[in-house]
Amino acid sequence: MSDLSLQLHPIGLIHTPYKEKFSVPRQPDLVQDGTGIIELLPPYNQAEAVRGLAQFSHLWLIFQFDKVPTGKWRPTVRPPRLGGNQRVGVFASRSTHRPNPLGLSKVELRRVECQNGKVRLHLGAVDLVDGTPIFDIKPYLAYADSEPLAQSGFAQQKPLPKLKVTLSEIAQQQCQKIEEKRPHFTRFVSDVIAQDPRPAYQHKQQQTRIYGIRLHEFNIRWQMETTEEQQARILDIEEVEKKKCD
Repeated sequence: MSDLSLQLHPIGLIHTPYKEKFSVPRQPDLVQDGTGIIELLPPYNQAEAVRGLAQFSHLWLIFQFDKVPTGKWRPTVRPPRLGGNQRVGVFASRSTHRPNPLGLSKVELRRVECQNGKVRLHLGAVDLVDGTPIFDIKPYLAYADSEPLAQSGFAQQKPLPKLKVTLSEIAQQQCQKIEEKRPHFTRFVSDVIAQDPRPAYQHKQQQTRIYGIRLHEFNIRWQMETTEEQQARILDIEEVEKKKCD
């Protein structure tokens, strides 16, 4: 039998506001301000390689789940959409823990930039961690890829935000200052937390626990509030990069 193994080489890296997998939305279109930029790597950073790509509105990205430990896959997984309590086959899910750590994502292409020997693809909302290796890019073909009547098992409908998000007085002041350089930052952070990035098994844990997520160059601390409805409160926001330079 011939050797069926395949060695892959990244053609580019993606830059996103998500600095850790904990904060990444589970699908691209859930957080509208979480945009990304793919920068092609040599020798693929040639304008010829993307000739005609700007004529397409959307792309398929094939990427690596490089933040997931290798060799730790199981035949069944617990999808978050099922509350983390029911198991389905790994091939009936989009779990990051797979036999081969490859992911597929459909994204909006907003602009192709070829300048000073660099090729960058400016994207709409994404669901990838900053620095994720990209192995291939394919144009989305509406006539072939769109299936309006498709059946999607346990994920037929787009999930609604799970949490109502409020901001402390300190967080409001911090967001107001940040938005001088990053427009819509308050909306972005609120949308990320509204999706409830906590692992499913933590949903019934003590409300006093304080969570932290990295978005852009900021660390956001937030906490579940003790109310009848599912509500989270952003406590404060710290600029991480500035702290490292002090």
